[in-house]
Amino acid sequence: MNAKSQSRLIELRRDLHERPEIGWREFYTTGRIVEELEAIGPDELYVGREVHREERLRPPTDDQLESARERARETGVDENVLSKVEDGYTGALAVLRKGEGPTVLLRVDIDGLPQSESDDPDHLPAVEGFGSRYEERMHACGHDAHAAIGVGVLEAVKESDFAGTFKVLFQPAEELGAGAASVVGSGHLEDVDSLLAVHVGLDVETGVVYPGIESFLAVNGFEATFEGSPAHAGNSPHEGANAVQALSTAVGNLYAIPRHGDGATRINVGEIEGGTATNIVPESASLRGEVRGTTTELREYVADHAERTLRSAAELHGCDVDVEFGDGTPSCECDDALVDVVSAAASGHDTTVTPDEGDALGGSEDATRLMRAVQRNGGDATYVGFGSSNPTGHHTATFDVDEAVIPLAVDVLTDAIRSVSTAE
Repeated sequence: MNAKSQSRLIELRRDLHERPEIGWREFYTTGRIVEELEAIGPDELYVGREVHREERLRPPTDDQLESARERARETGVDENVLSKVEDGYTGALAVLRKGEGPTVLLRVDIDGLPQSESDDPDHLPAVEGFGSRYEERMHACGHDAHAAIGVGVLEAVKESDFAGTFKVLFQPAEELGAGAASVVGSGHLEDVDSLLAVHVGLDVETGVVYPGIESFLAVNGFEATFEGSPAHAGNSPHEGANAVQALSTAVGNLYAIPRHGDGATRINVGEIEGGTATNIVPESASLRGEVRGTTTELREYVADHAERTLRSAAELHGCDVDVEFGDGTPSCECDDALVDVVSAAASGHDTTVTPDEGDALGGSEDATRLMRAVQRNGGDATYVGFGSSNPTGHHTATFDVDEAVIPLAVDVLTDAIRSVSTAE
């Protein structure tokens, strides 16, 4: 990649880093990406609803949308773009048509996190003046770099000898585990022969490349609402049914669910609320949490135990409970042929190609939905990781990436995509 293109992509990454947006509210982000894409000139460009089917997971509230729209207008987002995404269907899909050949899709995600960014003098975005402008929102997982990489690969493939159809999906709402679900069934995946998804960071140094990450944990979220009956906590506590007590019992017992011998399992209760006053036996309480497993089957093992545990705790304390599980993301498998193509491409650069030995990422990813959809249609898929010497872990206030990963990822992915074309 030439110095001019590299500088432009780093500038884009920093611009997006300054203005992080939560899933389904990536108005400025989508507008800025569209601006870059239009300068490149794809054959087709889909924006907002044009990328998704109607049904979405975990959409924002009207108030959240309105606040995000106003902020986007203040930053000068093109009104034509904003009109396409203002209802919360965000993201973009660019398509190059370069003759006969395979259809290859690169997926990058674009949303930020509800995380305040550090102003520590050792934190490069703070030092260089491109830290988040917004409280309690930041790019703490590298999606700003992912968006820049997607733009760079589109431009590089357009200028290359690639033959076939190339698509880049700038996917919203990954951190919500929601954005990929509405792309499946949208019509944009059915012709895809090869899918590559990408992530930077991974708590390893720049130059390390994982050509096929499979160590994602399948994940699903759940919510439980306990309903009891109120009473005076002083003179008649026996007449009440304490919803907070039922919830407390449930939390302790959820963490006691036996682990499984076939692989790692996880459970976490991340939010709880309930009660109204210290002198009232609380009649309502709720919790929100998640279950994970190294396979979809192990995730379901934990989910089944969790639901039984929640209902047992409610019964023990004379309460009712409503339990709802979401539509979680599955585990994945990478296709060896495509992994080999990425490995060969990475070997042509200054990299260390490393197999995923079960701990490359360890989190969860809704790109697995896209991978499974392509594989069901007979295509290949892989998830590619690039180390970027992040000084602290993902989802932390001081997360950052070595920007040298952007041109490296562009070069490796472009070479891999060209190789898919010639292999066909």
